[in-house]
Amino acid sequence: MCRNIRTLHNFAPAATSEEIEAAALQYVRKVSGMNKPSKANQEAFDRAVHEVAHITHHLLEDLVTTAPPKDREVEAEKARARAAKRYGTQEQAAS
Repeated sequence: MCRNIRTLHNFAPAATSEEIEAAALQYVRKVSGMNKPSKANQEAFDRAVHEVAHITHHLLEDLVTTAPPKDREVEAEKARARAAKRYGTQEQAAS
């Protein structure tokens, strides 16, 4: 469930509201143990997602670093290389 939460700090361009909202949703899903809340819990669930996203936005604004911003494409390629090494390529998996 939490595999979709990615590091959002120190990227160029900065994290979008959609990325922050997606991370907040994954966090609330994990903490609550619910992928899709019942009607009785929907309001509390949605409020929690909104509040986590809001505070995450403030956190990302307030963090400081002297490191240069990371490039999203370079980091994505590194992640793909790690996955290929860990799980093998699709050709190897088909064998």
